Amino acid sequence: MEEAYDAVILGTGLTECILSGLLSVNGKKVLHIDRNDYYGGDCASLPLDLAWKYFGEQGTPPASLGLAKQYNIDLIPKFLIANGSLVKMLLHTDVTRYLEFKSIEGSYVLKDKSIAKVPATEKEALSSSLMGLFEKKRFKDFLTFVTEYDIKNPKTHEGVTPDMPTSEMMTKYKLDDGTIDVIGHALALYIDETWLKEPARNTIDRVALYVDSLRSYGKSPYLYPIYGLGDLPQSFARLSAVYGGTYMLNTPVDGLQMDESGRVTGVKSGDKVARCKFVIGDPSYFPERTQKVGDVVRCIAILDHPIDHTDKSESIQIILPQNQVKRKNDIYVSVVSFAHNVAPKGKYLAIVSTTVETKEPKAELEPAFKFIGATLQRFYKVYPLYAPKNEWKKEGVHISKSYDATSHFETTAEDVIRLYKQVTGEADVSYILEPKNKKE
Repeated sequence: MEEAYDAVILGTGLTECILSGLLSVNGKKVLHIDRNDYYGGDCASLPLDLAWKYFGEQGTPPASLGLAKQYNIDLIPKFLIANGSLVKMLLHTDVTRYLEFKSIEGSYVLKDKSIAKVPATEKEALSSSLMGLFEKKRFKDFLTFVTEYDIKNPKTHEGVTPDMPTSEMMTKYKLDDGTIDVIGHALALYIDETWLKEPARNTIDRVALYVDSLRSYGKSPYLYPIYGLGDLPQSFARLSAVYGGTYMLNTPVDGLQMDESGRVTGVKSGDKVARCKFVIGDPSYFPERTQKVGDVVRCIAILDHPIDHTDKSESIQIILPQNQVKRKNDIYVSVVSFAHNVAPKGKYLAIVSTTVETKEPKAELEPAFKFIGATLQRFYKVYPLYAPKNEWKKEGVHISKSYDATSHFETTAEDVIRLYKQVTGEADVSYILEPKNKKE
């Protein structure tokens, strides 16, 4: 460990492993340390017996749930958007060679006390049960506008200027409040109501990403890796090792070594120091350099049936927009199953999450169980959300954000880009979202 590195990375969550892979591919010398004896951190996928212990359940799992080793239970459940930033990073680093993905069968949204498939094409809009006849026409017109919009061609703007507030664009298309909820939370995937103040171009780009991703795979815009999300951080770790990265699991981290100016020069582990130019890590390694910004409550439920009113789909997403459940934050439901090799035959995993708003976080998830139905087992856990508060420019210490309640990885990809810009000093890092040969 006395060797010098460009970066020492602490923790093997997905954000840290992606950065390890990206930096290694681009020529940086990386040492990756984790105090745990397994890859993935909070992004790990566990067999049922280990999940049982992780969530503090007594005894052992009942035999009726099936073989423990047939489960791969995600601690942080999220899907990948087919044409989204994380998939582009996978392609840039060629990590896709280590993974196999399967399309999620459908995306659903709650409106007026019932769930329905999210329409994201003009044809689906006209047949959707989410809205009445005249509203379908208005929604179809909006989708047509989004798919044809070209910021460089004013003829496609239809009177919508790029910097116009999104709320004005919604008014222009005369969409009702329920349809606006569907657009903002199920298509554009915003997490709160501030999106209506966003420039119209941002919302157009987000909806276009959803529609383009859907067209790539047909059933939904979402992808999910066979055998669970735990293979994602492991695949980036494997990539880093191929390019010379060093990994040390089950290794204590006893603090940072700083110079007289307050800049990091190394990471201490026992009586050894790994010298480095900068440090990257998850918030759990830097309690004094982070601040709590909220909590996320998650429930992992084991089912023996598909969700009603979803055409017996083996995998789906359901979004319960905040306005529909009288909350400040959306509730997200991710369902995967034996079809993805994450549960025994006939078993499903429904994972529900939201940002905590009350002193009874478990109760905040109950609106989702009205649609999920009977469960065989539930695991609950509240995860604190942390964000960095340190002076990273001065210290050379770069800290990731906790994983939010959303059911997709776009916010995680945004955090990767933020940190990659910090450590490289590059203003334009768009090349990490392109095939490798494009940079060359």
